[in-house]
Amino acid sequence: MTSPRTRLVAAAALAAALTATAPALATPALAAPSAASAQHAARAIPFTAATAAQQADGSFTLTWTAPGARHVTVYAGTDPEHVAHRRAVASGAGSATVTVSGLGAADRWYFELVPDRGAPLVVADRSLHLASAPNFRDLGGYRTADGRWVKLGQVYRSDDLSKLTDQDLAKLHRLGIRTVFDLRTPAEQQAAPDRLPAGAKAVTANVLGAADTGQFDVTSPQAAVDVMVLGERTMVSADSARAAYAQLLDAADDRGAVLFHCTAGKDRTGWGAAALLTALGVPQETVRADYLASNTYRAQANAAVLAQLPPAYQAVYRPLLDVRPEYLAAGFDEVRARYGSFDAYLEGLGVDAKQLRRNLLVG
Repeated sequence: MTSPRTRLVAAAALAAALTATAPALATPALAAPSAASAQHAARAIPFTAATAAQQADGSFTLTWTAPGARHVTVYAGTDPEHVAHRRAVASGAGSATVTVSGLGAADRWYFELVPDRGAPLVVADRSLHLASAPNFRDLGGYRTADGRWVKLGQVYRSDDLSKLTDQDLAKLHRLGIRTVFDLRTPAEQQAAPDRLPAGAKAVTANVLGAADTGQFDVTSPQAAVDVMVLGERTMVSADSARAAYAQLLDAADDRGAVLFHCTAGKDRTGWGAAALLTALGVPQETVRADYLASNTYRAQANAAVLAQLPPAYQAVYRPLLDVRPEYLAAGFDEVRARYGSFDAYLEGLGVDAKQLRRNLLVG
């Protein structure tokens, strides 16, 4: 019988080798809102959904839903903390989809959605569109179950950083990335050393707790799926994994942007992202969508890998390149089996969830 660490190392070996809430209570119909609740409503962010997506031609598609708002004005800027209101770039109703074009080159564009009722919200395309690291993206911009939003530009996730260009590094420096957590093994680090933005602190947080990913073989698609499921469980249970994720979550605050990554940015990084978003109160369906987005961001790279394999092997190895709902579900199942609840898991890691939310949420 293989040990938990062996299962985790095996899962990473295969992937790395290929990729080298409660209902609201009713209130009396005639009860007038208090002054405090009225002030809170005026300050609350009314958006229940909002996204920004950069298109191939450089334009941006913005979509939002703000129940209770009749009109939303959009402003654009390159600093999420200071978006000037000199000229609106778009506007729409409380629920709308608009296109913004002609903004020009910038490290990153942010859009402030200003409703006629309630507080504004800043959104941006999560992807940094780095050809050298296609799975490099922001963990911000997600709405929590209680109506707050994860800050943009504070925590990023990525795949291998060894191919970053000088231009990429300059951009990441300007975006304020100050700490980079490398979740890989020493052998992976040696084979593909990180390229880091100037001034960034490198932190090794080896999830596997092994010197190398080792070797492991699978002979069928189901065997590959089983290995990935077991590996996900071990990311919760292994001592090395707990230590790595405790270190990562403790550093995710508002003192400077944090980046964490592994080789493909989907398994070890995927669980780290899922754990952080869950700790912040992001709904499970949103956490799952962020996890599964690696399939989209890595589609081209994965297709190139499979194209190099004989047809008979493609079905066997595809599960190792994918992320799948059952993989992530296995991690959360392991949390329940080992700890009883996700809150208990965070306590076991020594993570202060309340402080994490104070640091990384707005609204």
